[in-house]
Amino acid sequence: MEHDDEIDARGLLCPLPVLKARKRLVGMAPGAVLLVRASDVASIVDMPHFCVQTGHAYLGLTETPDGLEHRIRRGANPPPRA
Repeated sequence: MEHDDEIDARGLLCPLPVLKARKRLVGMAPGAVLLVRASDVASIVDMPHFCVQTGHAYLGLTETPDGLEHRIRRGANPPPRA
């Protein structure tokens, strides 16, 4: 699947991959896809949960020899941070 931007969060532990994704998504256009490379297995739960809470679409997870790849489509109008 194509993506518009990516973050390498391998080697970072929860919650840093999610925080980096949140920051990058703010600057992206609605509908753009972000690829987040991670190694922390907690991201398997954290990324989808983050997307539900913020109005982004979680497109799925791919396991690779180098770790995990999460894809997130930026929501049109994510709710403000609480």
